[in-house]
Amino acid sequence: MIRRQTGGALAAALMLSACAGGVIPPSAGGPAPSRPGGEVATRPVPSTPRPTLPVVTPTDPELATDTAAALGITRGPDVASLMPPGERSRQALAAFRLSCPSLMKRTDQSGLTSGADWNNACAAASSWPESSANEFFARYFEAVQVGDGKAFVTGYYEPEISGSRTRQSGYDVPIYRRPNDLIDVNLGAFSDALKGKTVRGKVQGTNLVPYDERSQIVTGSLAGRGLELAWAADPVEFFFLQVQGSGRLKLPDGGVMRIGYDGQNGRDYTGIGKLMKDRGLIQAGSMQDIMQYLRAHPTEGAAIMNENKSFVFFRELTGAGPLGAMGVPVTPEATVAADPKYIPMGAPVLLSLDRAEPNGIWIAQDTGGAIKGANRFDSFWGAGDRARGVAGGMAARGSALILLPIGSSARLVRP
Repeated sequence: MIRRQTGGALAAALMLSACAGGVIPPSAGGPAPSRPGGEVATRPVPSTPRPTLPVVTPTDPELATDTAAALGITRGPDVASLMPPGERSRQALAAFRLSCPSLMKRTDQSGLTSGADWNNACAAASSWPESSANEFFARYFEAVQVGDGKAFVTGYYEPEISGSRTRQSGYDVPIYRRPNDLIDVNLGAFSDALKGKTVRGKVQGTNLVPYDERSQIVTGSLAGRGLELAWAADPVEFFFLQVQGSGRLKLPDGGVMRIGYDGQNGRDYTGIGKLMKDRGLIQAGSMQDIMQYLRAHPTEGAAIMNENKSFVFFRELTGAGPLGAMGVPVTPEATVAADPKYIPMGAPVLLSLDRAEPNGIWIAQDTGGAIKGANRFDSFWGAGDRARGVAGGMAARGSALILLPIGSSARLVRP
């Protein structure tokens, strides 16, 4: 995912577990935050979700349920009857087209498709006019429900904050490159019992020890090593950019510098939202609630942040982006992150939720550490105030259908 360490929704990540970063008390003076004043989430537009389908292919208790094929699928209605009008279908067609080269080569972890299944749809997508996107999806796909079809959808975005390539008045929060003494260790290379497990740390003498924790880094443990990639104006804004793992720095000369995830210090993440909610400091736990409290109580907020030991490092991004897990740029209001064990990466997803903004068709082009299980999605909203407002408060529930190439469900549905 563009947030390489974690993924997951912003609000969910803050409440539970995701990337992390450091917050120190807001600096006095200097440029205003990229969104000054109170943090107000976009008012949700309510909607009535389409009911989930009765499960006619119940899970076989003798099978593991860690893939979509094992969990079971149910055929849905004709796609033509499901497609809502609107811009999202056109955006989804463009995003699907970008995914096709990778989609046709990937091994589908979900067990629902093979690469060849997508050939016809991808060939048609290459020249299909976006003005008739609904007709494309209706002609080349069939809808299936994975498991019970009950969807939970959150949101993420690409933050924009004030920053500078050089340290100057008002820009004194360092944004660090990955240190060259931060080491990734593949434990599976040492023991078969540890396959798939890794740790990060640094060498101290003849020992591998944990890397500096967040409180050490924000108080200067990396200063003077030439690791400063850029400088942020507002530590609270920078913290939320660290949660996302990538973003844009609005430079003093009006330019933009894009930065992306380049590692993390290996320390466990502690969700600050959960800490604050458990202690009665906030109520709802949204990004806006958390940010408002941090600004109003900078000293106490800094102490809370120090309980989270994780810290994210960055690199400058050039070219198209930000890139999702498929290696293609994620598309605002068309890309969702999903669990590849349950959704083929690159597949269209049709959402019908109790919040209207995400309803319609999306393309599963990304993944995330907090996005696990069937029908769990994280919707990408792009950059800017609207994206921030929608993503920061997104927590929608309803139903989800996956669109598979015509004919592929026949071998999956049990008689």
